[in-house]
Amino acid sequence: MATDETTSNAQNTVTPTAEVSISSVLSEKRKFPPPADFALNAHVSSMAEYEKLYAAAEADPEAYWAGLAEKFHWFKKWDTVLEWNSPFAKWFKGGKTNICYNALDVHVKSWRKNKAAIIWEGEEGDQRVLTYGELHRQVSKFANVLKIAGIKPGERVAIYMGMVPELIIAVLACARVGAVHNVIFAGFSAHAITERVNDSRAKMVICADGTRRRGGSINLKNIVDEAIVNTPSVRSVVVLKVTNEEVHMHNGMDHWWHDLMGLAADECEPAQLDAEHPLFVLYTSGSTGKPKGILHTTAGYMVHAASSFKYVFDIKDEDIYFCTADVGWITGHTYMAYGPLLCGATMLMYEGAPNYPQWDRFWDIINRHKVTIFYTAPTAIRAFIRAGNEWVTKHNLSSLRLLGSVGEPINPDVWMWYHKVVGQERCPIVDTWWQTETGGIMVSPLPGATPTKPGTATRPLPGIMVDVVHKDGTPCVANEGGYLVIKKPWPSMLRTIYGDDARYEKTYWSDFNDMYFTGDGARKDEDGYVWIMGRVDDVVNVSGHRLGTSEVESALVSHEAVAEAAVVSRPDELKGNALVAFVTLKDEYVGDMTLREALRNHVAKEIGPIAKPDEIRWAKGLPKTRSGKIMRRLLRELATSNEIKGDVTTLEDFGVLETLRDQESD
Repeated sequence: MATDETTSNAQNTVTPTAEVSISSVLSEKRKFPPPADFALNAHVSSMAEYEKLYAAAEADPEAYWAGLAEKFHWFKKWDTVLEWNSPFAKWFKGGKTNICYNALDVHVKSWRKNKAAIIWEGEEGDQRVLTYGELHRQVSKFANVLKIAGIKPGERVAIYMGMVPELIIAVLACARVGAVHNVIFAGFSAHAITERVNDSRAKMVICADGTRRRGGSINLKNIVDEAIVNTPSVRSVVVLKVTNEEVHMHNGMDHWWHDLMGLAADECEPAQLDAEHPLFVLYTSGSTGKPKGILHTTAGYMVHAASSFKYVFDIKDEDIYFCTADVGWITGHTYMAYGPLLCGATMLMYEGAPNYPQWDRFWDIINRHKVTIFYTAPTAIRAFIRAGNEWVTKHNLSSLRLLGSVGEPINPDVWMWYHKVVGQERCPIVDTWWQTETGGIMVSPLPGATPTKPGTATRPLPGIMVDVVHKDGTPCVANEGGYLVIKKPWPSMLRTIYGDDARYEKTYWSDFNDMYFTGDGARKDEDGYVWIMGRVDDVVNVSGHRLGTSEVESALVSHEAVAEAAVVSRPDELKGNALVAFVTLKDEYVGDMTLREALRNHVAKEIGPIAKPDEIRWAKGLPKTRSGKIMRRLLRELATSNEIKGDVTTLEDFGVLETLRDQESD
């Protein structure tokens, strides 16, 4: 359940209310042990082994993280594992390293030089394979391009490209020379680019002429041209030719990627960077106001990105790993650009949409490339359910051995579909919870060790100390809803909000004493498994009960007619708040009063009458960010006033809002 632009991001300042707990009404009893043959060869092969690792890390976290850090190349070893001046952390202080060196040079000096690092497939079916040796050469060349352009360590570089290998090449080249990359998702508007470039004071913008999407193309260079009219810090723009869009190249400012690469040497010594040297800024777009630039640094991020990738995905050298996230979001940063390459893995990178030319594109890719590990979002899974099982079952998915979920809580019934139809009841599912701010996975099954339950990310990883607490910071008892916090610093944690330490302290550290507040409501069950109940600002007070709306959504999605649901609240004089459900039906069902009442009764049966939606609106689609996250804030505005007043720059399809606004409620 990572959140990309949130991954459940604490992207807004959320203050817990005075109530001490949140009512948890979802009950899920199914449990699935790891398959015996999977556990046999897993990196962590039993709960006893997990418990031993977790206990050791809890007893001496610095020794645990230092042990993992020893596995990397250091130009100079650290003096101090952790310097903690709450809420500011410095990990591996005094050490010098380079994350690009660890992701490429280490492997190029081994047999992996000729191993595939990236298998790329374009939306139109074209394919490229970059070995570790070739990727190293291309990254070194572009690193020299950056140096020739005068980019110095610590200076910021904005990157605005579609899902092509050059996006990862640009990211790694920045890391190689010590430039701080600021990747901006290639669906953002000119205004969003201007905001992010100005906040980071980027010296350079790297973009493509265009990007492909669902059979068409978007001219990215024109959007950049519009954006940089108001960005005084930008000195140059590098343009990669992808779609052969008609673009205007400005003399002295704009340069073609291929021209610069043709002049660059293919060897570039990596910069020897301090452990705390800034690696990247990634912006989350809050409900209102200025986007927050989440700052991550080099060594701590490297250690957790690599170790979490290795253990959560149980990565082996023969695996073909397919993550469907865009590099413009944190999942793409950690589990495409860095984690897999640090572990010497082979990853598949796909340029286009999951439903182009048809709804079986992902399953076709898995079949043809013999993908073994598949990592995608619940939003996508729900869309596949709606499209129909036949798109999945017509393909041979026997190569798959592990499935993953990221982006938001996964409904138990969606989890079961994923398990049965895609995983054919033999693949463990790693349901991952983390955030842009955490840098890497925090709570997840270890697939060879952890018995899974549909709908929960299970237990925290070793070295990660999470808890569910009351408003006063005291721990909740089993199955009592509360606030999800992280009690101890971890290496990949955000260091600050770029340029705004005060906002960092207020947003994440002001609600609980010396604990990071995630912004999520949660509960821990009797096995210590963490159940995410949704953002605290999505928890509503109904007749004196505080309910997590994600649990009501799960109940709705468990009905055979429902493909997707989002539940929000509107003020109600009698109850305090009334629940409004926006429901997308499967194609074979028609929304009418009879079905509305059936769904209300279904929710009452699943979790109790108190949770029955007061209003159900039919929705052909739900408003989502370009990373696939449902924009519940917009739904709250619609439910309350039928008007949209907040920022909509991250919205993927504006037509969805118009349809919902015109939709009559009961």
